[in-house]
Amino acid sequence: GSVWSSMKRFRRSVAISLFVALAVASVFVVAIAGCFGSNDGASTSALEGLDASQVKDDDLKTLNVGSDLYPPFVYTDEYGDIVGLDVEILTEALARIGYKPKYQLIDWEKASGELDCVMGSFSMTGRENEYRWAGPYLASRQVVAVDPQSDIYTLADLEDKIVAVQSTTKPEDILLNRINENVPQIKELYSFSDGSYLNPALVEGLVDAIAAHESSFLTYEKDYGVTYRILDEPLLEVGLGTAFDINDTRGIDVKLTHAYQEMLADGTMERLVSKYFDDPSPFLNMEGLS
Repeated sequence: GSVWSSMKRFRRSVAISLFVALAVASVFVVAIAGCFGSNDGASTSALEGLDASQVKDDDLKTLNVGSDLYPPFVYTDEYGDIVGLDVEILTEALARIGYKPKYQLIDWEKASGELDCVMGSFSMTGRENEYRWAGPYLASRQVVAVDPQSDIYTLADLEDKIVAVQSTTKPEDILLNRINENVPQIKELYSFSDGSYLNPALVEGLVDAIAAHESSFLTYEKDYGVTYRILDEPLLEVGLGTAFDINDTRGIDVKLTHAYQEMLADGTMERLVSKYFDDPSPFLNMEGLS
């Protein structure tokens, strides 16, 4: 059976969407249950050749998946169901290998219950050896956005400029600690506890640029009709993955990685991302992931 086998720090490397005001601590504790020594290989191999849509829901084994709310990747709809891009991707990928997800929303401070894996716009980068990973299934970029009329076109142009970020996010870390060598010395960094302040700060001219997770800007543009110019050069580009306990020897991570690769190759991933973002290409560009 499943046991809680590890308590590890799980630091989010993605910024919370601009329109969701959440106070997020920079370090989250996550525990993922690993079933030691068990192997489901034999039982799933018969299903592997089938198209996921042909597999009856009743025939699928349940995997308990932990996540927090991070629209549009994971959120609750008007009926209280957990939906979103990551949910659709994982449901399709797991069906291809004989499983179905059962999502649990978890508080990262006090994660409890029994989980098989964790997924929800999570970066593999820097944590490759802490977990068994399925992925990457999408690319994820931290970017800088400016007013379309701005004379800022590259990261180098940020020299002596004022930039705003949401506190505890990866862009704050990168700009405060000069992690990206292409980022010059900026004049000032404003850190807002609430990401929804970023857009007004830029529109009102309080800051020259704002930095966040690319999906935040794309979602904000779509929902509020604002227009940004996102710099071509990202602050950081990482791969998103599904995390299993390091001691989980069932091999689901390997099969799931294979299913993700199939979905990237057969156009399924592009179709799913296109439901949420007008331009899916930044999410599908796996070249040069750090």
